[in-house]
Amino acid sequence: MNNFKEVLEKLRFPYVEELKNYIDREIDGVFKVKSKRLQETKDGKKFLLLTLEDRTGSVRAVDWYNAENNDQLLQLGNIVSVKGKVVYFEDKVQINLSNGQNTLKVLSENEYDIERFVDSLKNTEELFKSLLRLIDTVHDDDYKSILNRFFVEDKSFVEMFKGAPAGMRIHHAYKGGLLEHSLNVAKLVDNVCKIYSQLDRDLLVTGAILHDVGKVREYTISQKGIEVTTEGELLGHIIMGVEMLIQKSRGIPYDKLLKLRHLIASHHGEFEWGSPVLPKIPEALVLHFIENMDSKINRVFQIIDKEDKEREWSEYDSNLSRRFLLK
Repeated sequence: MNNFKEVLEKLRFPYVEELKNYIDREIDGVFKVKSKRLQETKDGKKFLLLTLEDRTGSVRAVDWYNAENNDQLLQLGNIVSVKGKVVYFEDKVQINLSNGQNTLKVLSENEYDIERFVDSLKNTEELFKSLLRLIDTVHDDDYKSILNRFFVEDKSFVEMFKGAPAGMRIHHAYKGGLLEHSLNVAKLVDNVCKIYSQLDRDLLVTGAILHDVGKVREYTISQKGIEVTTEGELLGHIIMGVEMLIQKSRGIPYDKLLKLRHLIASHHGEFEWGSPVLPKIPEALVLHFIENMDSKINRVFQIIDKEDKEREWSEYDSNLSRRFLLK
């Protein structure tokens, strides 16, 4: 889409983060249905409570006029066009759907731009070159061989890796997010190794680069945005990452491969966070701490960037269990 068409679409269909500028105005919008719930008032009137979203955030919407029909019409994940009035309700932006035909319409794939639902990094090629430079600093021939099999020899994997997100919503949830997150973690552990000389630097940098490779198979980007694949639902990126490592491990000494598999398997750090095993070597513990830090810092900056800067505090974030000071 060229710049003129992007500007034109933005004028016609505001993003969620822009709705605060449309209070008490009628809008046409294009959103994804995140949740829906048919409810009833005390006097028996049905209404449909919706959560709509795009790549900039989510907003509550209420249909007082065609609640039951639209509840039957909609499925979670549908992309819809919406006509309604933007209001403040309980100190939050809300869309009250209009009455009439075509107030809410399910769109087909050729009727909207996927960029409304998936953001993307603009500097992925620059980041990938930085990743290759970091790989060149790995001195251990076995670990470098594994990295080269992924990031130099496997062109198909490289293209998937450069375009993959690192999550659906919580952190690095955009095209190129996996590359950015993996590079951040690898650069951070490299610096930690300068302080703690006892760490196996080559093992740790290799594990940092590879810790989330399974996400190229866990997530897919469709016309509905970032979705989990069937393989991702059934196995998850940790198991798939270990499998992918084993597939490229021909000729690697068993003890080195075992430690590298452990880094991938344990990087979530705690059983309650989905880790099949706890970190049990120093490098695995460092990787967990750094990976966790980068994901949370990314989440914080996303929250701050999307908030109204005229406010003093952000909305409460349930993932981090707090609000953040904006000024």
